[in-house]
Amino acid sequence: MVPSTKERPLPCWDRIGAKAPSPISALLCLTLLEWTCRPGSQVTPGPGLACLPGNTGLGMCFSFQSSITVLGFYFSRHRALANALASVGVSLGITLWPLLSRYLLENLGWRGTFLIFGGVLLHCCVCGAILRPVATSTAPETKEGPPPPSKTSAPGCLAACGAAIQRHLAFDILRHNAGYRVFTLGVMWMILGFPLPHVFLVPYATRHGVDEHKAALLISIIGFSNIFLRPVAGLLAGRRDFAGHRKYLFSLAALLNGLTNLVCAASADFRVLVVYCLVYSVSMSGIGALLFQVLMDIVPMDRFSSALGLFTILESISILTSPPLAGLLLDTTNNFSYVFYMSSFFLISAALFMGGSFCVLQKKERQGRPAEAEGAVTEVASERGLTVEDPRGSEKQLYTEITYVTSV
Repeated sequence: MVPSTKERPLPCWDRIGAKAPSPISALLCLTLLEWTCRPGSQVTPGPGLACLPGNTGLGMCFSFQSSITVLGFYFSRHRALANALASVGVSLGITLWPLLSRYLLENLGWRGTFLIFGGVLLHCCVCGAILRPVATSTAPETKEGPPPPSKTSAPGCLAACGAAIQRHLAFDILRHNAGYRVFTLGVMWMILGFPLPHVFLVPYATRHGVDEHKAALLISIIGFSNIFLRPVAGLLAGRRDFAGHRKYLFSLAALLNGLTNLVCAASADFRVLVVYCLVYSVSMSGIGALLFQVLMDIVPMDRFSSALGLFTILESISILTSPPLAGLLLDTTNNFSYVFYMSSFFLISAALFMGGSFCVLQKKERQGRPAEAEGAVTEVASERGLTVEDPRGSEKQLYTEITYVTSV
């Protein structure tokens, strides 16, 4: 796996680099965690604990954004496998989180649990420090004198802010790149249903008589299966045969994920739920391994960090909206099956939308290629028709053809 040095990152990467955001993120995560875990600190259940996930989420945002972006610049040939291996850590966390959090809460309380998790997050400083800086192919800047004063008036603050937001949040890519627009809207719609099984699977199982420890084990089964399935999905997606069809594989994984939730809504028996978790892990591994790889295929790498920023902002809006909507549906119907039906609806409709839209865009692209080739051939033919052979040599020279109109 050879790091790619052809692409040029954004100017902010030239100044900041890839090492700075990860230690900053770990310190942000640890600051409020350590403050809330002091024995003498008084934290109210409302505002105090509300600041805790906000501060932790800000730190995780720095770490996640920088790691995904620098991973895209590191690898050019085996990018799909690299993304899959990087996402294995998420699967490991899903495996250990339910069991470890329950054990820590029962023995240490919530303050001790937060202190342990803060220590784990502090290791992001070490991971960020060993990241290799991204190589750039830019020429050294030449020192020039101050630019001459412009006669035109300088743009206002509002216009400058608008231009900066449009540049760094990739609104221009959202407007002009149809593939990025389809993928972003499809993932936003898909995320409205994708996290619901992780939130409601354990309460759904306990509601139907499954023991709490067995119910927590269901989430661990999903995470443990993803540890092995995500690298396999990355290997398959990295093959040359599937290089141009990764977006269709992602749509197929979302479709399978939605259909799997229908099985979970049909029965709440523990053995059925175990089979559901295994099948669900297959589709979840495909989504996790291909999510950012498809984005790298659609967007040029020199604008990937900006496109990823806008993509994650819109995705976070869906993540923030999905659980309250499902909770409102559950309070209205008092039936967990409708929550899984809701999840299936969003996933299946998003998969059909993305698959159909990508097919239409690919068909238009294929129809546009013959037209461009025909225009190029016509231009070459007209150029050949205007050449005459020089009598003094074998070289051909262009001449200007003038047509006179003598009558109408």
